[in-house]
Amino acid sequence: MTPDEFRAFFGSFPTPVSVVTTVDTDGTPRGFTCSAVTSVSVDPPLLLVCLDRSARSLGPLLSAGAFVVNMLADGAQDVARVFASRSERKFADVRWQPSAAAGGAPVLSDLAVGYAECTVTRSVQAGDHWIVIGRVEGAEVFPRPPVLHQRGVFGAWRPGELTTTTG
Repeated sequence: MTPDEFRAFFGSFPTPVSVVTTVDTDGTPRGFTCSAVTSVSVDPPLLLVCLDRSARSLGPLLSAGAFVVNMLADGAQDVARVFASRSERKFADVRWQPSAAAGGAPVLSDLAVGYAECTVTRSVQAGDHWIVIGRVEGAEVFPRPPVLHQRGVFGAWRPGELTTTTG
């Protein structure tokens, strides 16, 4: 399978969009857009995020040993684009609060459907990415529709507008 075929396969279905945040050793906030987030375990509460081994946030995240997964709400598409870029000013126009449970990592509660504050329990290199497993130390959810991404396009999930089938 070629990399393009692999991307086409995973791009063919919608995924939630998150911004994963952490802080550098000097307290500078760091973050990246991430669609590779999934639950691992309920007991203990674990989730994982995947990031490219060349990502500038990888070193700070592993050094801090903590991160926040901010699941973005509809309307935060521009923020997702900024955090997907290599900009040094990702936090310039974003209001955030430091997480008490995740070492001061930025919580983007104004832009999120919810967030999970995590401490790193394990990290594993896998191909061109790192898998980072975090124990969820705290979380909060908000009554907003999430933003989804499919084939390069953002959209909101609105359950009342979906066609469902039974059987």
